[in-house]
Amino acid sequence: MLMKILGQNIRFGKSLSERDEKVIWHPLTQHKTAAPLKAIKKAKGVWLEDEDGKQYIDAISSWYTSMYGHCNSKIRKAVSKQMEKLDQVVFSGFTHEPAVELAEKLLEILPQNQAKLFFNDNGSTATEIGIKMALQYHHNQGHKRHVMLALEEGFHGDTFGAMSVSGLSVYNGAFEKHFIEVIRLPKPVGYNNDEVINLLQQWIETYEIAGFIYEPLVQGAAGMKTYSKAGLEDILKLCKLNDIICIADEVMTGFGKTGKTFASQYMQTSPDVICLSKALSAGMVPMGITSCSQKIYDAFYDDELSKGLFHGHTYTGNPLACAAALASIKLLQSEEIQQQIKNIMSWHQSFAIQLKQHPKIAEVRQIGMILAFDLSVKMERYGSLRNELYDYFMQKGIFLRPLGNTIYILTPFVIKKEEMQQVYDSILSCVEEVI
Repeated sequence: MLMKILGQNIRFGKSLSERDEKVIWHPLTQHKTAAPLKAIKKAKGVWLEDEDGKQYIDAISSWYTSMYGHCNSKIRKAVSKQMEKLDQVVFSGFTHEPAVELAEKLLEILPQNQAKLFFNDNGSTATEIGIKMALQYHHNQGHKRHVMLALEEGFHGDTFGAMSVSGLSVYNGAFEKHFIEVIRLPKPVGYNNDEVINLLQQWIETYEIAGFIYEPLVQGAAGMKTYSKAGLEDILKLCKLNDIICIADEVMTGFGKTGKTFASQYMQTSPDVICLSKALSAGMVPMGITSCSQKIYDAFYDDELSKGLFHGHTYTGNPLACAAALASIKLLQSEEIQQQIKNIMSWHQSFAIQLKQHPKIAEVRQIGMILAFDLSVKMERYGSLRNELYDYFMQKGIFLRPLGNTIYILTPFVIKKEEMQQVYDSILSCVEEVI
């Protein structure tokens, strides 16, 4: 009893942020230099509310997950209803209705060559499995292919395979000696498309390439950098001709963010493998999925046990996550959300014109609901700029996470025009006051 009372006394009067500092190690955080973390008590729609009652527009959908707004009533009801029937069951040896129905629904909207779904629990593991599929596909057939191909500046997650194919060294420095072998291809950006293809042709003749992993058309962590659709199409065609497994990392781009349900649908050549997460379950419950073509699945379908894909997670195919994903797909296909996607694209197009005319803005890029731009600043400002920008927006009641000198917007589908205007206004004032 005394220890319990003492524990209560220790916590009494302290904020959540202070309590957090004593016990939690946060992701992507250098705690020695980081500012105290903001404690969020509740969220609804596009709004976050901290422990002091201040509200913020979530202008990045909490890392592109809560696309239908926080605590969406339809998704909550679907998860709650499922909770009454089945909460969790081992997915090795069992199956259940929500998983089967979700697989059926996803295959209806994924590129037509997709045939099988492998359930997992986050974006990093979704890409990890995609990489393993490519490597083992060749291993199972006796091919000595062990090299992965990736684009420069790509980012695919934090587990070892995903880190190996990611090109952002700030994440990877301590681990690079342990990575699988990867070669990095320059992004095709139009003027260099032929050069990229010529280089790839040389590499195909030089290296034993098993698979090519890419973020289709938009590289998220690199600063929402876009690249050539025609250039990517040529890369995919050449890879397919040489039996290099094409892995589309749609963890960020999937589910309507680029204007199409999947960014891969902008290309004629479909990937062999697609990695999904984030908006898949609308930020309600963690979930990832790696889908593949029949060709990939067939390479593992064998009397020899060792040719199976022996990868599994405890929460694979979690029924609650499946229920959230099913409700999310239904919402995505609704007239209301489809109209909102069109609205947001139109608002962004108009705002992009303003940004392009501003002398302090170097480059503006937009695809679908994703709007990003680079600020014209001297290199010596890069170190402190991100935190300056972040703090400014938070003071204005806008949650954005700038990437160096890049600011990007990726709001929930449900944002209202006046709320979006608040985001735009804060950006314009920031450019004037901070830069």
